[in-house]
Amino acid sequence: MTGPLRVTMHLMANVILRLSLLFLVIPFAGCGSSVSFTNLQLGRSVNTDQTVANHTTTFGPNDTVYVSIIASGSGSAEMRVRWSYAGQVVGEPTKQVSLRGGGATEFHLQNAGGFPPGEYAVEAFLNGQSVGTRTFRVELPR
Repeated sequence: MTGPLRVTMHLMANVILRLSLLFLVIPFAGCGSSVSFTNLQLGRSVNTDQTVANHTTTFGPNDTVYVSIIASGSGSAEMRVRWSYAGQVVGEPTKQVSLRGGGATEFHLQNAGGFPPGEYAVEAFLNGQSVGTRTFRVELPR
């Protein structure tokens, strides 16, 4: 091929390549996460939607401690909590979540041998950023 036909073929190939790239990119436009923190709940049990059912900040040594990170928006996010006792980290689980219009993500802390009495804390993170801390106590039964 020579002359105008060669130039036309080159231009058409260039247009087809650009359109192909555009069609690959368009479906992903706006797919960024718009998940934002709303609330942090602490308690003894959770509902089926992973929100806390029985809110409290005082627990017995054999209770399971539940925390729910409530978020709004849609998209993928990383939720993490850091459980601590007497200044020491005792657990730091992470969950990858995908939300549509918001929701709750539950974490819990258990100790088969029972928790020692004292002050505890749980700090919540959304995509690596701290979004809140709740303190709670474990007390011996009276």
